[in-house]
Amino acid sequence: MRKIGVIGAGSWGIALSKVLADNGHDIVVWSIVEDEIKMLKEKKEHVDKLPGVKLPDSIKYTTSIQEAIDEKEIIILAVPSVFTRSTAKTMAPYVKKGQIVVCVAKGIEDKTLKTLAEIVTEEIPVAQVAVMCGPSHAEEVGAGLPTTLVAGAKEKVIAETIQDTFMNEVFRVYTSPDILGMELGGSLKNVIALAAGMADGLGYGDNTKAALITRGIAEISRLASKMGANMETLYGLTGIGDLIVTCESKHSRNRKAGMLIGQGYTMDEATKEVKMVVEGIFSAKAALALGKKYDVELPIIKEVNKVLFEDKKAKDAVTDLMLRDKRSENSVLEWEK
Repeated sequence: MRKIGVIGAGSWGIALSKVLADNGHDIVVWSIVEDEIKMLKEKKEHVDKLPGVKLPDSIKYTTSIQEAIDEKEIIILAVPSVFTRSTAKTMAPYVKKGQIVVCVAKGIEDKTLKTLAEIVTEEIPVAQVAVMCGPSHAEEVGAGLPTTLVAGAKEKVIAETIQDTFMNEVFRVYTSPDILGMELGGSLKNVIALAAGMADGLGYGDNTKAALITRGIAEISRLASKMGANMETLYGLTGIGDLIVTCESKHSRNRKAGMLIGQGYTMDEATKEVKMVVEGIFSAKAALALGKKYDVELPIIKEVNKVLFEDKKAKDAVTDLMLRDKRSENSVLEWEK
């Protein structure tokens, strides 16, 4: 049994808390929202964000971030990506050298272009910083449906510690040393999922969705490779796997927001309708900036930014993508003649 603190009581933090508690670990969940903690204590369920998922009585809840960190072997950082830096700053005075902090959100900071692991390493230098991501929705994890993810860390022993902590008959965890590739795949796929949702909102079919997924992973892979990530990572669970589930699932907030935009909603209207943080909106500008920084062409991501921030019609964006200059699908392949 390990003592584990979960920082963030959203749907993902709660779903992971259930997995860990079911595995027999000692869990303390933190939220800054007093009413949320009161509800979790009384209902043993997050009635707003994860309704129907009953939580084990063994889970403890607190508004004291120190209580959630003190003497914990592992700390799960599950706040939305836009709050990662501010939360890490709050955590820093209480984290001791050697404690493992696992980032489970997905995003890139738009001002610095840093990944979440880089932010946490910067703000909490004494921590052993790791990540965990892959094709997973909180609703399905909470329901106990089979799910596979990847634990990433610089040191193999850290990744294996996370793996051992989470693994059970319905929650399988692989390990990887490629933290950068995992985070880029997990972040940038949200932008592509917005595009996939827009296509759904416009009433387009499976052909369009398949094209967006396939060309989307091509864009992500080009950029990630230029930044030093391993291509194998992008073709695995945290790349193409995460991209497929986010573009296809009814649970995907990014797909849902994109679908509403495709139907004519503004970005702000779509976000309000989803009622949860739409990570792809925050990652879109950062993704485009990374493309410029590393001189990588990102046509889908570029068009998503125009729709989100320049009031371009989603239908016009699709048309412009279809009418781009002719080219070969893969520039690496050579012709015999």
